[in-house]
Amino acid sequence: MKKNILILFLFSSLYLFSQDEDRVIKELQAVRITTPPKIDGKLNDEVWANAPVARDFVMFQPGDRDPEPKDQKTEVKILYDDNAIYIGAYMYNSGSNKILKQLSERDDFGATDVFGISINPNNDGQNEFWFIVSAAGVQADAQISPSNGEDFSWNEVWFSKVSIDENGWYAEFKLPYSALRFSQQEHHVWGLNFFRSIETKKELYSWNPIDKTKGNVAQYSGILKGIVNIDPPVRLALSPFASVVYGSYDGDSETDYNFGMDIKYGITDNFTLLATLIPDFSQVGFDDITLNLSPFEQRFDEQRQFFIEGADLLNKGELFFSRRIGNRPVDYGKVWDILDENEDLEVIDNPHEVDVLNAVKVTGRSKKGLGIAILNAVTKKTEAILKDLTTDEKIKIVTEPLANYNVLVVDQEFNKNSSVGITNTSVIRDGEFRDANVTALTFNLANKANSYKLSGQGSTSYVKEDGESTVGYSSNLRFSKTKGHVRYSITHNLVDDNYDKNDLGFQRRDNYSNFLGKISYRIFKPTTHFNDINFGVFLGYFSRFKPYIYTGNFINFYGRATTRKQLSFGGRIGSNIGKGKDFFEPRTEGRYWVENPSTEVSAYMSTDYRKKFAVDFGINTYWNYGNDEYGYGFEVSPRYRFNDKLQFTYTFSFDESENEIGYVTTLDDESIIFGKRENMEVENSISGKYSFNDRSSLTLAFRHYWSPVTYQDQYYELQEDGTLDESNYTGNNNLNFNSWNLDLRYIWEFSRGSQLVVLYRNSILDFNDQSDRSFQENISDLFDQPFGHTISAKFIYFLDYNNMRSWFKGKKKN
Repeated sequence: MKKNILILFLFSSLYLFSQDEDRVIKELQAVRITTPPKIDGKLNDEVWANAPVARDFVMFQPGDRDPEPKDQKTEVKILYDDNAIYIGAYMYNSGSNKILKQLSERDDFGATDVFGISINPNNDGQNEFWFIVSAAGVQADAQISPSNGEDFSWNEVWFSKVSIDENGWYAEFKLPYSALRFSQQEHHVWGLNFFRSIETKKELYSWNPIDKTKGNVAQYSGILKGIVNIDPPVRLALSPFASVVYGSYDGDSETDYNFGMDIKYGITDNFTLLATLIPDFSQVGFDDITLNLSPFEQRFDEQRQFFIEGADLLNKGELFFSRRIGNRPVDYGKVWDILDENEDLEVIDNPHEVDVLNAVKVTGRSKKGLGIAILNAVTKKTEAILKDLTTDEKIKIVTEPLANYNVLVVDQEFNKNSSVGITNTSVIRDGEFRDANVTALTFNLANKANSYKLSGQGSTSYVKEDGESTVGYSSNLRFSKTKGHVRYSITHNLVDDNYDKNDLGFQRRDNYSNFLGKISYRIFKPTTHFNDINFGVFLGYFSRFKPYIYTGNFINFYGRATTRKQLSFGGRIGSNIGKGKDFFEPRTEGRYWVENPSTEVSAYMSTDYRKKFAVDFGINTYWNYGNDEYGYGFEVSPRYRFNDKLQFTYTFSFDESENEIGYVTTLDDESIIFGKRENMEVENSISGKYSFNDRSSLTLAFRHYWSPVTYQDQYYELQEDGTLDESNYTGNNNLNFNSWNLDLRYIWEFSRGSQLVVLYRNSILDFNDQSDRSFQENISDLFDQPFGHTISAKFIYFLDYNNMRSWFKGKKKN
């Protein structure tokens, strides 16, 4: 009954404050032309002369709708024809103002001035396309949505040029209609905004005013009118590729040749199919692996372009974690269990990844706000090979059968700030292997004034394994105030003991019921000394769901600020009140460990990136109450920009825990052993980039991670009441872990959408028990281990159907 009253109160609160407030909506008229301008960044074509002008930009950051400086005015014009729209932008910059123009790779701006366009053909206040160019000519594009924020993995092929003179800098764009998503109609009314970043002042201006105190940026678009009688083009692009990969390890080497194709096809005006046939993921970046002593799986970000591009709808409900596709085989560990039972066998090969045979996805959103996303991927049957040492017979064991991974999302947006949807994921494996299916109903409801929001989801999971099936459920409900200086939120998360979305999602814990609360204060206009101030308190109350058992709490105080001179700093103080119960560290269902309360303190500082030299610095410490465990650490990351083409960043981090108590092993008699240990982590990384121009660059990425763990020969046995008693257990559990990676990558975009990528990589992964080694001794020993070397080259060529059709027509005329 109390729960129903709470929900009723939350819903009524949404509409109690539902008044809509007046806001400025500017309009710009596009002009039809018959002769397109030359895209050279000079804007001297006659067609630009009489086009209406968008002007009177206002500040978005750090101020709040302050007028633009008189000596740094911005003017924008828009033209269109049957093939594309054209944008001409004039960023005036008179006097002593400097234009910053650091070169970088696509979608990765450094210290540079920037101009950007946001276009929303559906004018729904939620979904936009951003096209951005820097004063150095570097492009960036992104797809914007409420669920996924700014998705810069989304890439389209479009054209731009910039130029600079004594009066400022200028940008000229050609956006083919194939780069946009719009429906067939006679008169088009699109959402539109322009942005200009002045890097020397760290100021961002927009054409249509944006109220930072509520809502999201997409809700504050102006209007683009005047586009009539244009037809959505056939959106078909082919990207055939070829690659060669040479790899060597410990004296063995092999060379692989790969040929495949990526396809992008507009099924309808607003829905797009993307497919990768015979995919090649040989050049994805390396993961930042660390020594994991926790009971939980490490999570690494997706780096395969196909899976990260345009994934905003697929992320609805948080059921989809794309790294599951092509990940470790479901029965990878079965091989080691067999070896434990039979000493006459040895492993010849046990692949730790599954090959992806193909993948297809369809995504889009209609003019009326209906979003649909479908992803389907098929992975190859994977086998481990064992050898019988007595007979020399080779034995094959299927660790992952042929498998199908599927995601379906249907999401309806309305009122320019709300949505409801349903998400389903399924994994079907051939034969008697594990199958899984998860479904979630999601909602995100905001009032008209964008001051209150109610969001959440309800989800069920179904898993069938070894002839048995289990059904679980979870829920999430959040009510938040989203307007003004003071904001707050109340959240409840519940997961039962059978809920499992890990076949195609990511989940660390189950069987919990948690309450979270947050209240914060922020400023929206600069003060005398600060551009930004934000501070607040975050609280949590944790319990086990079945049966109800209190497990812990926390309270965190945090704050951050940025000064007028671009010095950013912040910190956090967090603590637990009273003892808690950890049901995960013992690694045995139903058992728990009583944890002592602790306090953590951290702080950071970041200097001005506009300067050639800048540095980031952070420190942290913690201590436990009731025992002698404590820890401390720091990180320092200086960076230096030699010129607009060359920059290096070095990062060093150090963390050490003393007298740390944690799980060691479970004995045959089911005794659970904990131990006291010293744990150190040292990480060195270097990243460097030299940009030859806006389409060609050489990048370096190096990382060495070292973590020795030394046990103090002080072991404990976990008791039924969660306490620890001294144990006579003995054993060498010391660990020494090293991960070394170096990537040297050259990228040349010789034509928009077409690339040549050459990669050299070497790597070492070493795991032993020599934790007493010094850093120098460890490095010396590390280089005695076998290296992995990889050299690869990949050629991608972009083919657009409309360009090919024009080319063939021209051939026939000749």
